[in-house]
Amino acid sequence: MSGIYQIKRLADLGVDAVLFEGEDDLGGTWYRNRYPGCRFDSESYTYGYSFSKELLEEWHWKERFSSQPENLRYLNYVADRFDLRRHMRFGARVERMDWDDAARRWNLRFANGGSHSARFVVTSLGPLSAPTMPSYEGMDEFEGEAFHTFFWPKEPVALQGRRVGVIGTGATGIQVIAEIADKVAELKVFQRRPNWSTPLNNSTISEAEMDEIRDRYEEIFANCAASPGGFEHVPRWGFWDRTADERRALWDELYSQSGFAILAANFAEIFFDEVANREVSEYIADRIRGRVDDPAVAEKLIPLDHGFGLQRLPLETDYFEAYNLPNVELIDLRETPIERFTPAGIQTSGTHYDLDLIVYATGFDAITGAYDRVQIHGVDGTSLSEQWRDGPSTYIGVLSHGFPNLLMVAGPQSVSGSTNFPRAIETGVEWVTDLVAYALDHGYSRIEADAEAEQDWVAEVIRAHERMLFRRSKGWFTGYNSNVAGHEEGRVRYQAYFGGAPRYRAKIDAIAADDYRGITLE
Repeated sequence: MSGIYQIKRLADLGVDAVLFEGEDDLGGTWYRNRYPGCRFDSESYTYGYSFSKELLEEWHWKERFSSQPENLRYLNYVADRFDLRRHMRFGARVERMDWDDAARRWNLRFANGGSHSARFVVTSLGPLSAPTMPSYEGMDEFEGEAFHTFFWPKEPVALQGRRVGVIGTGATGIQVIAEIADKVAELKVFQRRPNWSTPLNNSTISEAEMDEIRDRYEEIFANCAASPGGFEHVPRWGFWDRTADERRALWDELYSQSGFAILAANFAEIFFDEVANREVSEYIADRIRGRVDDPAVAEKLIPLDHGFGLQRLPLETDYFEAYNLPNVELIDLRETPIERFTPAGIQTSGTHYDLDLIVYATGFDAITGAYDRVQIHGVDGTSLSEQWRDGPSTYIGVLSHGFPNLLMVAGPQSVSGSTNFPRAIETGVEWVTDLVAYALDHGYSRIEADAEAEQDWVAEVIRAHERMLFRRSKGWFTGYNSNVAGHEEGRVRYQAYFGGAPRYRAKIDAIAADDYRGITLE
């Protein structure tokens, strides 16, 4: 999403620009994640690009929450519609970047042995593009099929009649489990920690409804720009001004609406007030209990280590009902942890499970992981991954001191990790493009964040983060990932700006208006 729009803007600017993509085709998230059930959890018409009126008029979203194949078709349509493929080089995975301060250029080296030199490098790596695997004894001994959801094969995967194990019940796991539960012979769900989840409430979009959406696009994108999360859903204040019955009536209404309504249009107090959060958490817990037939299973699906909305909220379609099927079994790894993999399946402390296919729905090294997988060396050979070892340090999520001319679209400590991603993408791409144009117009060849300005921004990110109840939650909002060294519980990484999209946009616009305050251009 970000790379496609960025190359479009640079091409429009008339600069000599090329886009390098490690995969063999475009699409990013929507190219690689082909697993069953993969789809938007943002309303389709708020996810697509807004930069072209013609594109908005031409494209018909078929579902309120579009599926992966349709999303990939959309991105290919955009690339072809604006003749962008001529700027793209596929199979060009960057493995190393070195800054030459004398030449004021970046030297790139590719995994295929190629190289390239560029004045500016713009990263469009995405926040969830570095998959992580668990570490269990004997994983390489399993004789059946096994893969991470990120590496789901292009070819159809046989499910019927097979015994399938899914490890993980985060956003991806929830989508996979709900989609395949009634298609496999047996489904064993290995749950490390339960997540809150609420109904997606998807539906098709008719021609008439799509015409109405087209008429509303200007209003839709204005609403997204004005809301903290980049959706049409807008939070409200006044939790304590309503009675308990009135609050519950509102939650009943929001629970039946589509998308993130129950989260993003809820009372804002649930993110700051522990008592308010406890009440809404109990409401969602009751909803789960009402959808799962076995009370013991229902309780295992209710999180106890964090309140509702304090980690990334997965949306689902009949996920909880899957556990009512006779072929589906929930294995609580807190009670019976995995001891090892065997040639035939998985051995827990309780029993052995024979499996034909194992699916790792174990998530990503979020926000900074994709940067760590490229050896990036800045001024005096400083390593970016080493500099960010304990957490990223950036100026407005776009620049990092010591790494001149490295411009990040929707990078760490921007608003991208806390909002409807494409809305943050367009903000980031437009700001980066304007900065490049400003530098070229004024004859500047070196752009670097000032160290003091960067530290001020990091302090602002920390202040916004520490106001929130999720400030110590075990999820990617705080950089937690049990499968990544240095990201363990108790080590908070301030990776995203949680001050809201409107505040972020106002701050970066003010910086640009003040001749890019906090950035040294020379």
